[in-house]
Amino acid sequence: MGKILTFGEIMLRLAPEGYYRFVQARSFGATYGGGEANVAVSLANFGLDVAFVTRLPKHEIGQAAVNSLRQFGVDTSKIVRGGDRVGIYFLEKGASQRPSKVIYDRAGSAIAAASPGDFDWPHIFHDASWFHFTGITPALGDTAAAITLAACQAAKEGGLTVSCDLNYRKNLWSREKAGETMAKLMPFVDICIANEEDASDVFGIHAKNSDVSAGTINREGYKEVAKTLADRFGFKKVAITLRESISANDNNWAAMYYDGTEFYVSRKYAVRIVDRVGGGDSFGAGLIYACLTGLGPQETVEFAVAASCLKHSIEGDFNQVSVEEVKKLAGGDASGRVQR
Repeated sequence: MGKILTFGEIMLRLAPEGYYRFVQARSFGATYGGGEANVAVSLANFGLDVAFVTRLPKHEIGQAAVNSLRQFGVDTSKIVRGGDRVGIYFLEKGASQRPSKVIYDRAGSAIAAASPGDFDWPHIFHDASWFHFTGITPALGDTAAAITLAACQAAKEGGLTVSCDLNYRKNLWSREKAGETMAKLMPFVDICIANEEDASDVFGIHAKNSDVSAGTINREGYKEVAKTLADRFGFKKVAITLRESISANDNNWAAMYYDGTEFYVSRKYAVRIVDRVGGGDSFGAGLIYACLTGLGPQETVEFAVAASCLKHSIEGDFNQVSVEEVKKLAGGDASGRVQR
């Protein structure tokens, strides 16, 4: 098994204590995270050989971001150093009927200001077998989109499996721009990962009889979405997470997996949320792990959903759980009893 590479932006996360609102805060907790970095940490915690690729400044804040990955065993040797700043995002946790809120301060970050010549993709991929990116990275600007396209082309030429989480972010780009840009990347993708809204937001593919804002999910409608995505872009596999939002604190969580022939639906978990950021990333990491270790299709979606379910119980972006913990939950032990 070759190395897994993920590519994107790692940011400094600043969040008020507990459930304080931004305007109440007198201090902010500082951690690091970002879609593809979160996937890398999860895979490293699962014992796989994974590297994260990005561009970060040479100063101490850039080094702190590097260190946040190294402590979990992520290979940081392929990170390009340069630029002036690390992107920042502010997170205000929601509670009850008040939603969480994210404010970005990432314009001009090192990765957003990168140039295509910063990344020698054939060299970066020389020992790799899997490449993962998300729709967040090309949303950072036209140059970032061009770098992502070059990475996908090189990955495909190198025979790597390519996975993509659509991860639409309305605060970064419009639906029209997302659809135009992502459509150019999809021909290189083998496995597409999405949530219950992404296919609609990015490609205008809607699930029938579903109302995400009301927490109503029609699983049969998402089977049609998965098949439409696969037929349109030639994906070998499609996975869609299905979040039923009851409130900011309570969600039902499940997923659907299409292997090109059959559909597989996971069990549903009633989740009491500690921190939902990174939930989709932990699902993606679980899916990658399951595919690489030869789990069957039903086992694959159950493992990925269980990994993501556990992430909702952990503070910060990173999912800090083991394979054994995920398998125990996927096997049916959801009691939460003390382990002695």
